[in-house]
Amino acid sequence: MSAPEASAARRPPMPLLLAGAKDRTLRLLHERLAEEGFGELRYKHGEVFRLIDEEGSRLTDLADRSGVTKQGIGETIGELEQFGYVERVPAPDDRRAKIIRLTARGRRAQLAAARILGEIERDWAARFGEDRVIALRHVLQEIVGE
Repeated sequence: MSAPEASAARRPPMPLLLAGAKDRTLRLLHERLAEEGFGELRYKHGEVFRLIDEEGSRLTDLADRSGVTKQGIGETIGELEQFGYVERVPAPDDRRAKIIRLTARGRRAQLAAARILGEIERDWAARFGEDRVIALRHVLQEIVGE
């Protein structure tokens, strides 16, 4: 094995590094959300908060967007409903269907999460250099195809 190959073999794989960065970011996010009174929120709740339309969404649409089963996303919505973050209201075009929408508490939590994630990114910029964080963001956006 050549020296470059041996060096590459000792480096952690990129997916492991990306997962570690995601895990650390989400841990910080949830710690800060708890400090602000949103302690019952968990990672899985993000599937609703990040995908719900401003005017609300149907359960089936949230399931399709998240890749989670209707049963799974329904359980998550049930938890969020118990905590007071979402409510189910009749759909305007079909009274049998329900729209899931954020309550005032849900909107406050969503805004808090967005603010906290921005703070985390600014902390990274101060710690690692703004140019590096901007470059990282650009590369990651290219990787995910946005």
